[in-house]
Order: sequence, then C-alpha cells, then structure tokens
Amino acid sequence: MDKRILRLAIPNIISNITVPLLGMVDMFIVGHLSSELFIGAIAVGTMIFNFIYWNFGFLRMGTSGFTAQAFGAQDKQETVNILLRSLLVAIVIGLLIVILQYFILQLAFILIGASSGIKEYASSYFYIYVWAAPAVLSMYAFSGWFVGMQDSKTPMYISIAVNVINICVSILLVFVLHLELKGVALGSLIAQYSGFILSLIIWSRKYRKLKPFLNISFIKSIRDFVPFFKVNSDIFLRTLALVAVTTFFTSTSAKMGDTLLAVNSLLMQLFILFSYMMDGFAYAAEALTGRYVGAKQPLQLKILISRLFRWGIGLMIFFTIGYWLFADNILGILTDKQNIINIAHEYRFWVLLIPFAGFSAFLWDGVFVGMTASAQMRNSMFVATASFFLIYYLFQNSLGNNALWLAFIIYLAMRGIMQSIIFRFIKKRIGL
Repeated sequence: MDKRILRLAIPNIISNITVPLLGMVDMFIVGHLSSELFIGAIAVGTMIFNFIYWNFGFLRMGTSGFTAQAFGAQDKQETVNILLRSLLVAIVIGLLIVILQYFILQLAFILIGASSGIKEYASSYFYIYVWAAPAVLSMYAFSGWFVGMQDSKTPMYISIAVNVINICVSILLVFVLHLELKGVALGSLIAQYSGFILSLIIWSRKYRKLKPFLNISFIKSIRDFVPFFKVNSDIFLRTLALVAVTTFFTSTSAKMGDTLLAVNSLLMQLFILFSYMMDGFAYAAEALTGRYVGAKQPLQLKILISRLFRWGIGLMIFFTIGYWLFADNILGILTDKQNIINIAHEYRFWVLLIPFAGFSAFLWDGVFVGMTASAQMRNSMFVATASFFLIYYLFQNSLGNNALWLAFIIYLAMRGIMQSIIFRFIKKRIGL
C-alpha cells in the first residue's frame, strides 16, 4: 500500500511543489523591485485569482473522484465522458470570467481595503492574467482526470513545464524588458496556454486507445450531468467558504497597512509550501479511495487511510522542525527588505503551528473527494469557517494581527476534527 501511495503522491508532490515555488519566485521578483507596494500588489492580485479559481476547484476535485470510481469499475466510456463534461464546463466558465473581468475586479476592490497605489498595480496585473482563465480551468479538468486514472506523472510533467516557462518568461520580461508587474502577468498568461496545449498533446498520444470513446453524444444526456453538478455544487460551496477565509485574511491584512500586508503575504508562502506538499498525499488519497470504492474493496480502503495518516504525521514533524530552524532564512530569500523580515519574525510562532493544525484536513479532503462525499466535506468546512470568524472577532481588539493568525490556526484544526467525526458516521456507506 505504501508503494501505491508514494507512486501517486511523489509525482503530485513534485508537481505541487512547483506551484508555491512559482509563487515564491514571483514574490522574489517583485520583492526586489523599487517599492514594497509591488509585494502587496502581487498578493492582492493573487488573492483575486485565488478567489476566482479556487471557487472552481471542483473541476479538478469532482473530476478526480468520478474518474477514479469509473476507473475502478473499468468503465472506459464513462471515464472519457467525465473528461468531456469537465472540459466543456471549464471552457464555458473561463469565457464568462473573461467577459465579466471588469465587474469581477471592481467587486474585488469593494471587498479589499487596499491603498490606491496597490490597487493600481494589482489592476495592471489582473487585466493581463485574466485572459488565461479558459486555459487554467481546462487544466484543472485535465489534472483531475489524470489523477483519477491513477496517472500522477502526467500532471507532474505538465506542471513542471508550465512553471519553468512561467519563471523564465517572467524573469525575461521583468529584468530584461523592464515590464515590472506586467511582465509577471504576461509570463503567467503565456505559461498557462502552453500547459493547456501540452495537456491536449499528451492526452492524444498517451490515451489514444480511448479515442474511439470520444463522442459528442455526451452532451445530449442531460441526466448524466446531474451527479456531476450535484457533487460539484457541494465542492463549490466548500471552496467558497475556503476562499472566504483566505480572502478575509488578505483583505484584513491590507487594512492593517502595507507593511503588515507584506509580512502576512510572505508568511503565508510558508503555509502554501506545506499545503501543496500535503496535497500530494491528498491527491493519492483521491485516486486510491475512488478506485477502492469503485471496485468495492473496503478492506483496502481501510488500510489506505491508516497508511496515509502515518505519512501525514511524518510530514507534520518534518515541516515543524524545518520552519523552526529555517523560517527566517526562507523569508530572507523572498525579500531583501530587512524591516519586513524583522516584523515577520514576531509572528513566526504561528507558522510553527500550521503543520500540526492542518495536516489531517488535507488527508481527509482526499478521502472524501475519492468517496464523492461532497456534502459531508462541505459541512465540515462550514463549521471550520464559522470558527475562524468567531475567533477573529472575539480577539481582534486585544490581539490585533495575532488574532488573525490564531483564527487561521483554529480554522485549520477544526477542518480535520470535523471530518474525522463525520467519517465515523459515514463508514457504513462503503462497508467499513
């Protein structure tokens, strides 16, 4: 079982780790420009796109769970239909985002209390990168489908290619052509469409045996879309709650001033690094859980969950020690502004709590997605989100920025606790 987990987890970890590393490279690029406003602007711009794209994370998560179950049941026609449904929905949503870009940005600025300087820079970033929406969402669908097919290497190759292109083009545009923040946005735009084209090429070659199952008739059967949208609507609401927390975190940081916005943005890079590492095992959980549910093998699923949490505890210990020893060094790489690093050091304690509070939530997410237990995952997120806002508003006056971090840590812990409790009530559904 450990070999199966690692066979799926390691490529996903390599793939995922390029995402926060890319974010760190972007932060490195803007952190060495003329003003700290660029750090806040990239944080706000990234937050806006997180708000957009994370809400449509169901295109990956829902596709992964359904595909894994179809793979376990050896239903080739359904595996192809799932990909086609996901891509259709992804492209339609992506085009709508492009069409509504002005209104999306204005709404975002209503929610974010950033300074006029940061809004100006964030706008220039947004209006360029938003054109990548159809490609980004389509790759969500491809990524979920590949994982569901027990293929974690293909998303790894695509992710590495996308991020290498992104980094190289961004550095060229910023430091050679001096396009500053616009160069970062253009680099990301070019990289995303490169990844989409690469996804199509790889699918066409690696899964050419499935081409006979490509059929436009999948659109005619509206009833087949019902389970897809039912599960994905739950995941959408779950993700909306997640985005509400992250958006509130950044917008509240912005209201505390440009300096604290920069500090919290840098510290959140450490959470993102940990989260993408844990997501590698969560993706393995999605693929294997869906496979064992589809093949009706509850004993294998029980062994899988046990092994997953052993790996999770090991990673939790590793990251806690790593952040204790090297957090300041990592921040020093991200920016050369010593005043920002000094203030960030005052809040390092909260970063040390992230692995302990959050590791189980990521693993349970993978299990629930593989089971397509979307309603239960949604409900656990609602409780965790409510705890975040409750804690923050109880302590904001007395603790200031510490209240924001306290609320975030409790929110992470509550996600894992609630999912563990809920799982005890739904075990019978899969014969455990």
